[in-house]
Amino acid sequence: MIFVAKSIMIQGTMSNAGKSFVAAALCRIFKRDGYKTAPFKSQNMALNSYITPDGLEIGRAQAMQAAAAGIEPSVLMNPILLKPTDDRGSQVIVNGEVRGYMNAADYFKYKKRLVPDIMNAYRALESEYDIIVIEGAGSPAEINLKSGDIVNMGMAKMADAPVVIVGDIDRGGVFAQLYGTVALLDASERERVKAFIINKFRGDADILRPGLEMIEDMTGIKVAGALPYGRFNIEDEDSLSDRLLKKSASLIDIAVIRFPRISNFTDLDVFSCFDGVGVRYVDRDDELKDPDMIILPGSKNTIGDLMWMRRSGLEAAIKKSGCPIFGICGGYQMLGGEITDGTDTVRGMGLLPVTTRFYDSKTRARVEGAFSDIEGDFAFLNGVGFEGYEIHMGQSELIPPARPAARLSDGRSVGAARSDVMGTYVHGVFDKCAGDVIRFLCGRKGLRADDIKNVSMSEVRQREYDRLADMVRSNLDMELIYKIVNGEV
Repeated sequence: MIFVAKSIMIQGTMSNAGKSFVAAALCRIFKRDGYKTAPFKSQNMALNSYITPDGLEIGRAQAMQAAAAGIEPSVLMNPILLKPTDDRGSQVIVNGEVRGYMNAADYFKYKKRLVPDIMNAYRALESEYDIIVIEGAGSPAEINLKSGDIVNMGMAKMADAPVVIVGDIDRGGVFAQLYGTVALLDASERERVKAFIINKFRGDADILRPGLEMIEDMTGIKVAGALPYGRFNIEDEDSLSDRLLKKSASLIDIAVIRFPRISNFTDLDVFSCFDGVGVRYVDRDDELKDPDMIILPGSKNTIGDLMWMRRSGLEAAIKKSGCPIFGICGGYQMLGGEITDGTDTVRGMGLLPVTTRFYDSKTRARVEGAFSDIEGDFAFLNGVGFEGYEIHMGQSELIPPARPAARLSDGRSVGAARSDVMGTYVHGVFDKCAGDVIRFLCGRKGLRADDIKNVSMSEVRQREYDRLADMVRSNLDMELIYKIVNGEV
């Protein structure tokens, strides 16, 4: 007898309604209740990605959900990943490997060919797990996109999955969101919708209750619960993250350049574990002010974002800042000298002794190593170990006599340093050494930092998954959720 997993699909009324967090919470709850659970998203559009143990690339949200479920991330959990490179197109990643660049119109015509890849991945998970928590994308009510849909109701139909729709009350109009979404579905799609979830609620539940009763009467669909607004140190999926809106400075002030194509900003999550440390995302030169450190994060379009930074005046402001500067991946490439993309060569910021050339192949790997041979401000990192992952198209070479500032266990160079500037290709590089960085920054300001220790981000995130699951379980009708999973509603 072939075992087939049960499923539940979390869709939303809009992007950033909370689908990823609700899916993660259910993964954790089902795991804690003794079920072998896996996340799944057929098609993800995000610049935050993750490298699986076998060197394949998936959306960061599915890696986060897998961790919540207590399992290793797999490419089966996100067979299609779209990484926007400009306003009209994306890099298309299929089964963890780059398929090529497509503009939106071409991909819209092409995507139905990917159904076999999607269903092969889903069927493989279906044979290994008890429950699959499927996540949709954006809204299922985008009527111009419903034809050939492979990620919302189209996916629900292919997996024969019941659907729960999440609405964001924090941005207002949640009842219109829920009613309008259901109204724009066809009859067979509406039959799949088994419950609503109100997300990001702040206020008096007694005032909200009549609205819940009315939306149930109007749609015939139960409200499974209202989840209170909460903050969790869990990785966000994309550039709609609330983290990117923070502008105010803290005692230790870290300014991160918010590139138009910023990627993997989850590299900075670890700093939120330290009291008095703030991370601000800056996209104008007058916002930079006087930070204690500037970080240039990853970018999906290194040259384009470098030119944007140059035009906006941010490049000049960064060079005049006089504070330590750290670049990660695309940010590391920008800090160097020449950057060559095909036949075009542009001038980098000239702050690090490296040159970069782009190739068609992408480096994807989980890595570990240590800092070494650093002179200047970041010398305190010498001998400190790190682990993380690489995702980049370009390759950077040191300009002699520069020595590698970050070296992998296989001896390969993944970083450079000079004076008060440093960069590396390693995402997650701060997860083990953020405490060292904070102590250094405190020392520069004459602040006492003896009690600041490094933290384990993996342990922090495990605690946060439990906290998220506890919050969701206490505010959702889990009896109804289990009835939905078991096909009893």
